[in-house]
Amino acid sequence: MTQIRAYKLAEELGVDRNELVEKAQAFGVALKSPMASLTEAEAQLLREKIGGARSGQVVERRVERAGGAAVIRRRKRVAPPPKPEPVAPAPELAEGEEGAAAQPVLPGVSGVEPEAPAPEAPVLEPSAPVAPAVAERPAAAAEPRGGEAVARRGEGDAAAAPGRGKQRKRVREVVNLREQEQIARQVTSRTLRRSVTVDPRALASPRRRRRDAPAPKPVPAAKPKPARRVVRVEGAVAVAELARLLGVKAADLQGRLMALGTMASLNQSIEVDTARQLAEAYGFELEDVGFREEEFLGAEPVTEGERVPRPPIVTVMGHVDHGKTSLLDAMRKTNVVSGEAGGITQHIGAYQVAVGDKRITFIDTPGHEAFTLMRARGAHVTDLVVLVVAASEGIMPQTVEAIAHARAAGVPILVAVNKCDLPEANPAQVRQRLMEHGLVPEEFGGDTICVDVSALKGSGLDQLLEMILLQAEVLELKAHGEKRAQGIVLEARLDRGRGVVATVLVQDGTLHQGDTLVVGTSQGRVRAMENERGQRLKQAGPAMPVQVIGLSEVPEAGQAVHAVESERVAREIAEHRAAEQRGRPVETRPRRSLEEIFAEAEGEGPKELTVVLKGDVHGSVEAVRDALEKLSTETVQVKVIHAGVGAISESDVMLAKASDAVVIGFNVRPDSAARRSAEGQGVDVRAYTVIYELTDDVRKAMAGLLPPRLEEKVLGRAEVRRIFQVPRAGTVAGSYVTEGLVRRNARCRLLRDGVQVWDGRIGSLKRFKDDAREVQSGFECGIGIESFNDVKVGDVVEAYEVQEAPAQLE
Repeated sequence: MTQIRAYKLAEELGVDRNELVEKAQAFGVALKSPMASLTEAEAQLLREKIGGARSGQVVERRVERAGGAAVIRRRKRVAPPPKPEPVAPAPELAEGEEGAAAQPVLPGVSGVEPEAPAPEAPVLEPSAPVAPAVAERPAAAAEPRGGEAVARRGEGDAAAAPGRGKQRKRVREVVNLREQEQIARQVTSRTLRRSVTVDPRALASPRRRRRDAPAPKPVPAAKPKPARRVVRVEGAVAVAELARLLGVKAADLQGRLMALGTMASLNQSIEVDTARQLAEAYGFELEDVGFREEEFLGAEPVTEGERVPRPPIVTVMGHVDHGKTSLLDAMRKTNVVSGEAGGITQHIGAYQVAVGDKRITFIDTPGHEAFTLMRARGAHVTDLVVLVVAASEGIMPQTVEAIAHARAAGVPILVAVNKCDLPEANPAQVRQRLMEHGLVPEEFGGDTICVDVSALKGSGLDQLLEMILLQAEVLELKAHGEKRAQGIVLEARLDRGRGVVATVLVQDGTLHQGDTLVVGTSQGRVRAMENERGQRLKQAGPAMPVQVIGLSEVPEAGQAVHAVESERVAREIAEHRAAEQRGRPVETRPRRSLEEIFAEAEGEGPKELTVVLKGDVHGSVEAVRDALEKLSTETVQVKVIHAGVGAISESDVMLAKASDAVVIGFNVRPDSAARRSAEGQGVDVRAYTVIYELTDDVRKAMAGLLPPRLEEKVLGRAEVRRIFQVPRAGTVAGSYVTEGLVRRNARCRLLRDGVQVWDGRIGSLKRFKDDAREVQSGFECGIGIESFNDVKVGDVVEAYEVQEAPAQLE
């Protein structure tokens, strides 16, 4: 039984295969998918149902068969072909050409007008019997081209017996159509030859046309671009890891680091800029793909026009019991001293004092150690230092240390002479003693403001506040008021009831309740803010100290505080910092010795060697200080930022670290705490018992601050006796070495009649045809000078080299 696939029937009927499946099921035909098979009866049913529904042009004809049987034939009505448009009469042809053919349309050929299609050629009978292979073609091949309808079966075809007659008729139709096509091609070919000149290769077969076509020109291959050699690191990278990424030996990498002036172990991390220089030396490009927190912390753009004046930040310093806290208490009208043990402030407190419509922020420290500790951590907080000196006691050792620390920080000093109400007070003597330490009062023609005050009676306080505001106007202190807050932690503690409480000084921007903060490796949300009086605040502007509640960990004093846009950013920054701390090897800061100070001296102008001096007795300290200061020259100056009596203490080490100085002890040694601090902080501590050894070492260190001297050394001279022109090498001077030697790659001068005409480098040096490293006196050689060819006979080539010599003091 003949079967047909459903999708084939769908193509025959011109419907979608899935639509055929749905309609077949609707007509009662069990069809599951387009790939299923249909019987002839089922297919005929669907043809009638679907085909009839899609086209109403169905012709039914009743045909009578022999024997009286009637058969109903259904077939689609075929639209008649369109009638041909009237054709203009064709031009007369030359003799021997057929006139029945119409000239074809040749678009794009000048001189040939388009005409209507040629009329149908008459049907011709075959002149020869048709081969059997033609007779076996299917009936579909009998469809004529050009839209002709297939010869339909007449009514008598059903009555005729199927056989050769039907087959011969189909064969005649095929042959007639082929003959018509052949005649049309001949007529078209003759018309084309008469109208235009046709390239014979265009009518040839595709295979022949490919053989006759000219060979394509070879396209030069594009030079491949050099591949980028990229090394990706995440921030600082260890020396061993960088060597692995570059594919070089770690020892070679350490050698290049030493050439750059950096000593590093294999596990020590180096900065990205240094790693980039090393990578470029090996032909690599280094990319830092690490997390950059500055992109989040400094993402908010600000302009200079948004800066507004801010209150000054004042630090109160001085000797113990000279009245620092009492003075603050008098200015802010509260009693702080009564709740403290021994009259010494136990923590860093910050307060604001209102002076009319202006404010002043005071920072009360337990001493200069905390002030120096914050400065050593890079926290530049203070704008002005108020030095409290008791008029009854005068200058004390801690007063001198406070002066040294304030000067090292480069902060202006304003002196408050306290306890002037006591009978034994002597403010004039205090001013005279201040001049011994470099502070010249305004009364004596200097620039140091001194104000006599009494914290107990409240006298002189208004004048002190006015002088502070006047100094602030001179400094022109400004900040941004609308950006995200930035500040510093003054102190922090863990409160049992409230959690982490941090005293934060807002330095720039405005801090709001609910802001997200990141401080070191801790982060959190500002749940509450309080001022020094315990009042709740919604926001805090620049130079305002507040207590912040809501951090996740207790931060360290001196750490920076940043408000960020979201908790996600704060968490990422904190986690990144914590990961860096875990991955960073424990290492101490390299000791900055006297011999290494010169490597860090950069820039122009006079150099400065800073020293912290300690001695056994006051006389020895003054003598050593005077000897050191006399070593100063116009190019290098020795600056003793602090001189004191007694053993080298931890405070001296911290001052030296913050000021980038060295500690020199004369007949004294550092105590245990100072020695541990010096080792941990990388501060160079030197102890001497002979003053001449001390001054000699300092003089060497001063010379090391100066750049090395450049000295020129002449190697030899050679006389040019002959000139050679060498292809691709330029001019080669055949020379005779008259004195010394000539070395390849050495610097050289070309002298002509005693006048220098060129200064360059010897690029090539040969003895006969061999390359030579150097040629001694009395030998001939060929000299090629880089980038210079105008050499003449009689010229003199003088080879020399430049050497660095240690600098010498004047």
